[in-house]
Amino acid sequence: MAQPALLAVSHGTSDTQGAADVRSLVAAVRAAAPALEVHEAFVDVQEPDAGAALAAIEGPVVVVPLLLSSGFHVFHDLHGIVAGRADAVVADPLGPDPRLAEVLARRLPPGDDVVIAVAGSRDDRSAVDAEGMAEQFATRLGRPVRIGYLAAREPELGALLDEHPGAVVSTYLLAHGYFYDLTRKRSEGHPTSKPLLDGSEPPAELVGLVLERFSAASAQLIRAHE
Repeated sequence: MAQPALLAVSHGTSDTQGAADVRSLVAAVRAAAPALEVHEAFVDVQEPDAGAALAAIEGPVVVVPLLLSSGFHVFHDLHGIVAGRADAVVADPLGPDPRLAEVLARRLPPGDDVVIAVAGSRDDRSAVDAEGMAEQFATRLGRPVRIGYLAAREPELGALLDEHPGAVVSTYLLAHGYFYDLTRKRSEGHPTSKPLLDGSEPPAELVGLVLERFSAASAQLIRAHE
């Protein structure tokens, strides 16, 4: 089997900076692996749609979710588009991972009481990933980290912060957009970090993580065809 192409799929956003930052991450992945064929697509809001982008690629493909946890988009949308296509596979999402904890730690405002702001999902697999990320972040910091959800789950971020008036907020989101705006609104009065992608050069940890997720899934795909 030929080397698979990488199809990087993010959620999509109408936020100009968020969209530019995700494009920068994909460009950084492309620059770090110039021999690799890299494509970009989305599950919502932006074009090309992930399904259409996959259909346009000839040969084997690894779909890498530029998403921080498992959930509906990974298991329904992305696994749905590769179903029935033997030469395509979906890699694991980016989180949880210690490298993300490292980026979060660099961004974290000073403070001992830490709340991590997570988008939230009704899918229990997403909650497991969020809890795993909070545990890894707590290990990196050497102190407890509480989870505040922005949607679908409890405790809701604003309510949790009401109970912890001295807390600082770590934004566990990939880029600017709806959920980051909601984080800022619900964290008013609390020091709050920027997303993992914040208008500067994409963190090396994120670039490496995308390529590692690709490599692991690519090896799986190739073994399946031996």
